[in-house]
Amino acid sequence: MRPLRIVFMGTPDFSAKVLERLAEEHEVLAAVTGPDKPVGRGHALRPSPLKVAAERLGIPVMQFEKVSREGLDAVRALSPDLGVTAAFGQILSESFLSLFPEGVINVHASLLPKYRGASPIQWAVLDGEKETGVTVMRTVKEVDAGDILLQRRIKIGEKETAGELFDRLASLGGDALVEAVGLIESGKAVYTPQDASKATHCGMIRKEDGRMDFARTAAELDRFVRGMTPWPSAWTVIDGKRVKVLDTEPSAASGETGRVLRASAKEGLVVGCADGGVRLTRIQPEGRPAMSDTAWLAGHGIEIGMVLE
Repeated sequence: MRPLRIVFMGTPDFSAKVLERLAEEHEVLAAVTGPDKPVGRGHALRPSPLKVAAERLGIPVMQFEKVSREGLDAVRALSPDLGVTAAFGQILSESFLSLFPEGVINVHASLLPKYRGASPIQWAVLDGEKETGVTVMRTVKEVDAGDILLQRRIKIGEKETAGELFDRLASLGGDALVEAVGLIESGKAVYTPQDASKATHCGMIRKEDGRMDFARTAAELDRFVRGMTPWPSAWTVIDGKRVKVLDTEPSAASGETGRVLRASAKEGLVVGCADGGVRLTRIQPEGRPAMSDTAWLAGHGIEIGMVLE
């Protein structure tokens, strides 16, 4: 059984972690990612996490804005057997997909057909799912719609953040991919079509989406905070300054939604919400490190009745 010659395509940390696991057991000819992006005030170019990981592993890196348009000849020259995508963010053309005799497979961080799209990890937490997982399926032109090769499930912790879940799913995704490549190499791969009638979709989360809406229940706000951690972070505005909210708990207090109900170094910072009150137990004021609400209130006066923006 000849080992498969693999081209790996991805961009963010998730794909970097999956690549690292794959490279432990399989030959990766090249890693394909987008061009370095300018960041910060100085617009210094920053490589993608996938590029950083590939260079550390000694895997050649190929960078294209649109690999289906610009990279056909370069990828064809590698004579690959199998393509792998993980959080790549580019739509692949039929002509590009045809370069791989064994096809292209994708590692996606949800139990498809649920949560197709760009932010499945965050939305699993936001929606209060009890479990999630990873899916390895064929890559097709329609986003995350290909036939499924295998799935692996994990439980979501009661207070687990999207960032914590991300790390576990990236590890699970790497293991699932290694297993999937083994099935393809051995000729034992069986693909099952998705039930499109059960498909749900989740779009890209933006920075402004982190604003808290206190018209939600305390449980919904807890899920919101965990789903937005570490990025873009849940936040509200107090005294004209943005304050990140890192953790919450329900409170027995009740009052108008968005209005401060308790604010002391003893009782903490409690805000009215849809089913009573929610305490903002851990926060990060603008320009300050993360701290407990009681520590912040010990040196920062907040008026009872103030409405958070």
